[in-house]
Amino acid sequence: MTATDSHPLDGIVPEIERAILDPIIADIETLKRERNAVVLAHNYMTPDIFFGVADLRGDSLQLARMAAETDAEVIVMAGVHFMAETAKILCPEKTVLIPDTRAGCSLAESITAADIEGLRAQHPGAPVCVYVNTSAAVKAAADITCTSSNAVDIVNSLGAEKVIFLPDQYLASWVDSQVDVEIVTWPGACEVHERFTGVQLNRYRTTHPGVQIIAHPECPPDVLAEADYVGSTSGMTKWVADRQPEQVVMVTECSMADNVAGSAAPNTEFIRPCNMCPHMKRITVQNIRTALEEMQYEVEVDPAIAARARAAVEAMLAVGPPAR
Repeated sequence: MTATDSHPLDGIVPEIERAILDPIIADIETLKRERNAVVLAHNYMTPDIFFGVADLRGDSLQLARMAAETDAEVIVMAGVHFMAETAKILCPEKTVLIPDTRAGCSLAESITAADIEGLRAQHPGAPVCVYVNTSAAVKAAADITCTSSNAVDIVNSLGAEKVIFLPDQYLASWVDSQVDVEIVTWPGACEVHERFTGVQLNRYRTTHPGVQIIAHPECPPDVLAEADYVGSTSGMTKWVADRQPEQVVMVTECSMADNVAGSAAPNTEFIRPCNMCPHMKRITVQNIRTALEEMQYEVEVDPAIAARARAAVEAMLAVGPPAR
């Protein structure tokens, strides 16, 4: 990099931190070339990952599409385990790495394939739609998957009077308010989004008159009732980029505000209620470098489970981009 070249972390990470980060990022870039690898980063990654080493960035749906389309031989998932599993399901011939095997998800752990079979018995004939925040085994037991950005479109595409929608109870409640379909729910929740409250957001309106509040649909109903906009992480990014509000509260994982501020709305003041996902934060530039050096930890999915799970994910992708 010459003196005239811009740095991907300019204005995003303090220079004193870059003295530590720059050699690690340089190593990762070299390793990516040697391994024919890409780093896919979820919107909740820290800015040093999101801007410094990620080749492809997005929400769960975007990452699934990107995994399916990339020509790279190796995919490093800077996200959580179910995202790496989804990438492996869609790209069985590729090597998929997760830098820390402990990067899990409270939603994915809230339901099993056996639970789905029990619900099918209780609601015969009702199709099962599962959130992508689930294990491969759960996807394999479902008819179709969805993300927060396309959940309404997916439910409507099924043409059913009743849909079993799993496992996030709050996303299910929000979808129920948007469709003319009976929604069967499950008591799962995201440990990050569940911590927000409507009282907390109302307090922001009092202390910051005119502030805009945008929330993820995994939040409880009292939170969504206080929001000016409800949408997925990609939807929230687009909303802020299009409107460029003076002040905004982004009700989702804390790093999201850093990444949107650094890319889509540098002049917007982000009022930040900071709930962090402990699982997402297990992914670091250091263990991304180690993952590429050691080719660890490789994600494998049983071929029989993967085939059924792939059918559910591909059914989602066939519906097309979400309506805006």
